[in-house]
Amino acid sequence: MSKIKCIIIEDEPLAVKVLSDYISQVPFLELQKTFKDAILATEYLHDNHTDLIFLDIHLPKLKGMAFLKTLPNPPAVIVTTAYHQYAVEGFNLNVTDYLLKPFEFERFLVAVNKVKTKQREIQASNENAKTKDSIFLNVQKKKVKILFSEILYIESQREYIKIITAKRTYLSKMSTHEIESLLPSNLFKRIHRSFIVSIDKIESYTAYTVEVNGVTIPIGRGYKYITENL
Repeated sequence: MSKIKCIIIEDEPLAVKVLSDYISQVPFLELQKTFKDAILATEYLHDNHTDLIFLDIHLPKLKGMAFLKTLPNPPAVIVTTAYHQYAVEGFNLNVTDYLLKPFEFERFLVAVNKVKTKQREIQASNENAKTKDSIFLNVQKKKVKILFSEILYIESQREYIKIITAKRTYLSKMSTHEIESLLPSNLFKRIHRSFIVSIDKIESYTAYTVEVNGVTIPIGRGYKYITENL
């Protein structure tokens, strides 16, 4: 299994050091970058992919929970804070775990293992998807069958996704992370945090864009490697 890429958003140097040290002790974790505030992290995430965010609550400029609400398709999130009163709000935002400072390495390991387990479940689901030729999605209060062979690309619309097929366009309430876990990875690739494309439907590409059915779709900076395997 590939390593879980993660970032730290934390304005206390000591807390950053503790988290960095803990991450370095876990073989399946890879620390990409640390940020003192959520604004800088937002700029990074605009063009780069991460699997896990370690997020402090009390941050300068933009608070942790407010930042989390701005993410259209958040990755796994582990909240790290000295304030227990935000736990309910955190879990309502589907955070994976809530670590109260100061926390020991053993408690940290419990939290990141939850992320690892979830990632394995997604991979298993993806493997199962390879044996199917279609998917049923909730569209306007009913389940609609959509053939993989007809999907051109999928675009994030905040809490919704737009599925563009050869025949029509569908709107379903789910994240791109959720739909990505249901699609066969040999047929579809995420090329941007907001776009997943059908590999077979790509008509042309550059280092910065792909063209599908006459539509130009951007390639995010964190997904440049995708074109190397086309």
